[in-house]
Amino acid sequence: MNQNAEYSAVNDAVRGQFFSKVWAMITPYWRSEEKVKAWTLLIAVIVLSLVSVGISVWFNTWYKDFYNALQQKDEAAFWRLILYFCGIAAVAIVGAVYRLYLTQMLTIRWRAWLTEKHFSRWLGHKNYYHLEQGGYTDNPDQRISEDLNSFTSNTLELGIGLLRNIVSLVSFSIILWGVSGSIEVYGFTIPGYMFWCVLVYAVIGSWLTHLIGRRLIGLNNQQQRFEADLRFSMVRIRENAESIALYNGEPNENRRLSSRFSLVWHNFWDIMKVSKRLTFFTAGYGQAAIIFPFMVAAPRYFAGKIELGELMQISSAFGNVQESFSWFISAYQSLAAWRATCDRLLSFRQAMTENEQRPATIDVQNAGAALQVRNLGLDLADGRHLLSNADMTVEEGERVMVSGRSGSGKSTMLRAMGHLWPAGHGSIRLPAARYLFLPQKPYLPIGTLREALSYPQVAETYSEERYAHVLEVCRLPHLLSRLDEPNHWQRMLSPGEQQRLAFARALLFAPQWLYMDEATSAMDEEDEATLYQALIDEIPGLSIVSVGHRSSLKRFHPRHVRIDNGHLVEQPVTA
Repeated sequence: MNQNAEYSAVNDAVRGQFFSKVWAMITPYWRSEEKVKAWTLLIAVIVLSLVSVGISVWFNTWYKDFYNALQQKDEAAFWRLILYFCGIAAVAIVGAVYRLYLTQMLTIRWRAWLTEKHFSRWLGHKNYYHLEQGGYTDNPDQRISEDLNSFTSNTLELGIGLLRNIVSLVSFSIILWGVSGSIEVYGFTIPGYMFWCVLVYAVIGSWLTHLIGRRLIGLNNQQQRFEADLRFSMVRIRENAESIALYNGEPNENRRLSSRFSLVWHNFWDIMKVSKRLTFFTAGYGQAAIIFPFMVAAPRYFAGKIELGELMQISSAFGNVQESFSWFISAYQSLAAWRATCDRLLSFRQAMTENEQRPATIDVQNAGAALQVRNLGLDLADGRHLLSNADMTVEEGERVMVSGRSGSGKSTMLRAMGHLWPAGHGSIRLPAARYLFLPQKPYLPIGTLREALSYPQVAETYSEERYAHVLEVCRLPHLLSRLDEPNHWQRMLSPGEQQRLAFARALLFAPQWLYMDEATSAMDEEDEATLYQALIDEIPGLSIVSVGHRSSLKRFHPRHVRIDNGHLVEQPVTA
């Protein structure tokens, strides 16, 4: 894995770019085609959040009247205030329910929009392929599914929570300033002294919280990556279950999984230790905040300057101001998790941007009627040359076989034609005609067999008769009754059946140009001959470029080209 790419977002933060990049990730949704609904929901959630602050102020006033009624033993006022409380509570409950409901609605809409955009971008420019091949980023599936979910929910929760706390801070600071009075210290009169007490209390608490818990950001980032790596390793076992079982590779896989889990375990243990220290402090800080306002207000109460109701109002207002000032403390673990999520998403997006902006060293375009390869050079990632200054022209209707020793660059040249190989130079002009690539290992999507056959087109593209015909031609008549059966066909079918299914797909698609990479390697020679002949008979004028090594393929290709010592060499055709 490329660690520089993985932690580029962290380095950006040091350079002061973190928030600007996160802002660039947040804002597009609010200017998109969904902006009216998005802003309507956001405003509704903000209004309900502010209403909740107003209800808290309402309760604060109620505390004063209620405790004064208790002190004065005013039974009529007591029962009136109980009914009054029920009314306030009913409004608070309705507001809380709809605030949660609308916040969740906004979260899922924002997540859906971001997910679709990331799907499109990940699949565009072949990002899903190049990022996997180059090792630029790990577990893109987790970043799109889990990280986007966490990002939207945490951003809304933290953003609206911060706004609510700011409004609450202003509201209760005014109340606290008004009811706390002044105090003399060494001859100096300090007005609203309770406000200054809570400010000092919260600032010291916030600074100590960050000091204790700052390691959580990096640890959370690592934990997400280690968990995703463990899940990916288990998925690999599922995908290769038969091979592992035949190799009796269970002990080896057990060691690999244990090694992966060891990283999860040790990192989580570090999170536990930091969280324990942080919780010790925050829990103690929260408990001290309960009695602290009584301690600093007690002298005025015992001096008879305020009644019990005012004392309780001061305690309530102090608690709200302290909670608002201490938002950073209470939200620290959520902020650490949010920061880790943002780092992962930013590094993922940065990797896609770098891939999209990487200049194409091999010029591949669709133009003309013939396949033209000019001055083509192919390089490996370590700098070694596979092919140098290759020139080749394949005219419409020709069938060409490309052969060579293993590792000579045959398949790599086909990848370059498919816009998949970035390292090299030269130009490739693909015919501007209907074409199809058949790789050695066909991709069969999970779903019905009809969908696997018609891929990349939709199943409704072809008639029932057409499906039946191509299955019969490709020696797969036993699958006709299973066309509408959903299954994991890549596991169900043998490698030879999968390759015959790929030929059936080619017959359905009926391309004008067909590029094949060892597409019959799992077949016997009889099936191979039958299917090649079917292509020639069923698609008149079909142009074929085949990568292969079997001599049995030569009779289906009037022209042979071999890669030898890094050069394309025309081979004489023997009768």
